[in-house]
Amino acid sequence: MVYHRYGGQPVPKAVSKSEFARRALTYLREVEKTGEALILTDRGRAVLRVAPLATAGDVLASLRGCDVRYDDPTEPVGVDDWGAGA
Repeated sequence: MVYHRYGGQPVPKAVSKSEFARRALTYLREVEKTGEALILTDRGRAVLRVAPLATAGDVLASLRGCDVRYDDPTEPVGVDDWGAGA
């Protein structure tokens, strides 16, 4: 991963579409091995992002702590509970 020199934020590697076409398998193996995204450019403009597929565990981990607890989910909700009368 390359880091931007000013902000220190990671910047994915960028490759032109024509370069990617010549060495596609090499680049795909690199993405799979490192887990880092690859940006494809067309005339210097970013157009595609090639990234590893997120696993089900990754997706579920990102959702942890996002749930809302309902003590009685079949209980009717009043108008005041929605804030619709404000």
